[in-house]
Amino acid sequence: MNNNLMDKIVALCKRRGFIYPGSEIYGGLGGTWDWGPLGVEMKNNIKKIWWKDVVQLREDMVGIDSAIMLNPKVWEASGHVAAFADFLVQCRTCKGRFRIDELGLDKFYNPNTQILEFKSYEELGDINCPGGGHKFEFDLIGEDDAIGSGLKEVKIKPHKFNLLVPAYLGVLEDRKQLIYLRGEITQGVHINFKNVLDSTRVKIPFGIAQIGKAFRNEITPGNFTFRSREFEQMEIQYYIKPQEPEDKKWYEYWKNFWMDWYANSGIKKENLRFKDHEEGQRAHYAKVATDIEYQAPWGWAEFMGIHHRGDWDLSRHQQYSGQSMKYKDHETGEEYTPFDIESSAGVDRSALFFLIDAYSEENGRIILKLHPKIASYKVAVFPLLANKPELVKVAHKIYQDLKKDFMVAWDDRGNIGGRYASQDEIGTPFCITVDFQSLEDEMVTVRDRDSAKQERVKIVDLTDYLHGKIE
Repeated sequence: MNNNLMDKIVALCKRRGFIYPGSEIYGGLGGTWDWGPLGVEMKNNIKKIWWKDVVQLREDMVGIDSAIMLNPKVWEASGHVAAFADFLVQCRTCKGRFRIDELGLDKFYNPNTQILEFKSYEELGDINCPGGGHKFEFDLIGEDDAIGSGLKEVKIKPHKFNLLVPAYLGVLEDRKQLIYLRGEITQGVHINFKNVLDSTRVKIPFGIAQIGKAFRNEITPGNFTFRSREFEQMEIQYYIKPQEPEDKKWYEYWKNFWMDWYANSGIKKENLRFKDHEEGQRAHYAKVATDIEYQAPWGWAEFMGIHHRGDWDLSRHQQYSGQSMKYKDHETGEEYTPFDIESSAGVDRSALFFLIDAYSEENGRIILKLHPKIASYKVAVFPLLANKPELVKVAHKIYQDLKKDFMVAWDDRGNIGGRYASQDEIGTPFCITVDFQSLEDEMVTVRDRDSAKQERVKIVDLTDYLHGKIE
């Protein structure tokens, strides 16, 4: 099934209203996607349970929602203007440009010389161009025609490509100010560090959580919503005292917290792994870093990062703004610049992997086995027969009552088997059927999506019953 699983996922998402191509009626806009009626509910559910688990239920966390457009000095201080870039090479045959990590060449990149360095041409291997499957023809430094000539050393100069998306603000066309749409939501937290300290009673260690949009001028968006130019992030910046073993303790804590969180939210643990960043491959701000990767149909793919950012961000903003970013312990009088342990997840990537992991086919039918907390609709309500007003009346009242607590689907089309199949396909975990016996005993049949087992439940108990099942 993996050979065409992504084709099936993409088709299902459009057919049932999870995800649509962005600006489709005008031919689309690469790397952008619109989330449909079912997709937006699923994304909202992911964000809701994330926020509940990291903000609502914790005593050491607060949330903010920073602006998308920030003073451009923010991106200078953070290092994004200078260092937020991908490196690409161009194929001489088709003129296509590709990131060096796509070709597996990033391990040969020397950050000091900013050159791809190989001991011999054989180290390049027999690389096929992603743009058409032909052999990739590289431009070599100083030896344009040296491929295959037995050079002892081979060097390639990759092109640097900044990922920030520029924008312009101002009334007059010739006096507009260059700004950037935020390339990450992280900096909106750091520049508000002092505001949060001054307006709340938080004490180290504590975290600031945020969910919001970010924008990147991706060179090669692809794999459906995995690599997009506009996306949402869920992040925590967790501030700690800058000392060992405190930083190591919290770094390991958040690694394990998020691995368990995704497994408990419905992704099979065998499809998850940590991938530590090697020295030389880490972002400019990271002391140590690891990714949580998912075993996607195209290979292991990162969708969450846990980074030990040290005091990089706060120190840089203190330097560039002239404003103190130090924390004062009012009990000891000690002042210091905190370290930051970051947890950063992509909402869109998380949603995509929840969909892939939940997809199954049984007896020719699609069943989307999403965790009930993430499923777009929690329950569907049916009258057994749509042409019997007495059944419709009871079913519709149940539908209206349950909508106060859950997202509920209504379906009175066709036969009951077809309705079950339709709800299975979109991941609705429970279906309620009102039949003629319901008119006598005030009970309904509740069907479980995954087991297909049916249970009779009193109408007055439905809300509590569903809450218990979902949680």
